Amino acid sequence: YGRGAEGSRDAPPRHKDFEEIYVPHDEKKLGTQAARCMDCGIPYCQTTTGCPLGNKIPEWNQLVYEGRWKEGLERLLQTNNFPEFTGRVCPAPCEGSCVLGIIEKPVTIKNIECALIDKGFEQGWIKPNPPAVRTGKKIAIVGSGPAGMAAADQLNKTGHTVTVYERACRPGGLMEYGVPNMKADKDFIVGRRVKLMEDEGVTFICGDKGNISGTPWMLGSDTEGATKAADLIAANDAVILSIGATKPRDLPIPGRELKGVHFAMEFLHKTTKAILDGGSVKEDWKAKWQGDVIDAKDKKVVVIGGGDTGNDCIGTSARMGAASVVNFELLPKPPADRAKDNPWPEWPRIFRVDYGHQEVEQKYGKDPREFLVLSKKFLDDGNGNLKGIETVRVEWTKDESGRFKMTEVPGSEQVFEADLCFLAMGFLGPEEKISEELKVERDPRGNYKADMGKFTTNVEKVF
Repeated sequence: YGRGAEGSRDAPPRHKDFEEIYVPHDEKKLGTQAARCMDCGIPYCQTTTGCPLGNKIPEWNQLVYEGRWKEGLERLLQTNNFPEFTGRVCPAPCEGSCVLGIIEKPVTIKNIECALIDKGFEQGWIKPNPPAVRTGKKIAIVGSGPAGMAAADQLNKTGHTVTVYERACRPGGLMEYGVPNMKADKDFIVGRRVKLMEDEGVTFICGDKGNISGTPWMLGSDTEGATKAADLIAANDAVILSIGATKPRDLPIPGRELKGVHFAMEFLHKTTKAILDGGSVKEDWKAKWQGDVIDAKDKKVVVIGGGDTGNDCIGTSARMGAASVVNFELLPKPPADRAKDNPWPEWPRIFRVDYGHQEVEQKYGKDPREFLVLSKKFLDDGNGNLKGIETVRVEWTKDESGRFKMTEVPGSEQVFEADLCFLAMGFLGPEEKISEELKVERDPRGNYKADMGKFTTNVEKVF
């Protein structure tokens, strides 16, 4: 059997709406894919190079092959709190580590995982299951993204009383506002899981009251009168900080202050909120959206950064009707297959075409990516607005020590027209407000310093 990954809805019509891009699951096809799983002696798909959750992939693949879907789902839920999230947005390092991938294309593990949980909800196998006994312990969790929700789910199952605090107006964190609706529906996927957790006893406090320590942020929650982190510690038996790596990497070049230059997450957050407030993800979404938005319609858009966030900006801009969409990447174009210095079971650093790239190529006639581009200056139209980006091409070579170094290519200067630029160059760790208030130690990379396995910080009761 060959690899048969599930497809997406056709690109020309789908870039008019914000509905999920996925097609319905084909159980027969998925059964064939499960049959390709080899019951390896050492299943690298579930080791450190594969699934960070340790999902028992060969076991549920076997159960799907045998048509025992409910048992397969039970096996999946032993290690994964939210397969409907990972089955949609995880980059699937398990597939990069699949042993079959040594000689053939890997098993479509991610598709099978997603189908298991989707079938579970469709068949009514997933029901609220609150703990029979409460321990009397109170736990506060700051941040309602996937990490905060998973911690809440686990602790609630143990019998603790859990309250999750979220500064946005809806729970879900990155899954709610960072990942666009076409990748994970906010009502059907995220909202359904939140409702299930509420039915099991988890409390979510959102908006101004959920903005612990009053951290200023892009959607402008009022910071006055916010609950202090120290007060949260006093009122609970434990406090878990799961606020995410929300500090974006900036690009401090001349012209950074111009109107039209935005962090990618500001663009994505505001777009999703406006669409959800409007109540429609179908083709009439723009007639109904509400609130403060960054509208890319008829604008020349440049996205700097080539990861998932950059791709989401590309797809969102295309849906808005941008005049053009270009994506800068600092690194060279990856090879079609693994290079010699990128052996299995490492993550394959190969050229990929994601949904946003496909949609832009279909709509505008060209893949949006420009490789080996270094941005040098944002250009002013004379009125404080962005009109273009001055760039230069670069090349990467190794020095005497074997380290890569970047050098500019003489004579390769080029100006790209741009009305909007979205910076999608990754993140530098969590914001500092809470850690400074509590005096939580941080590691050299800016993350909260904690003991691995124990998750304890230098502050008592804070994890």
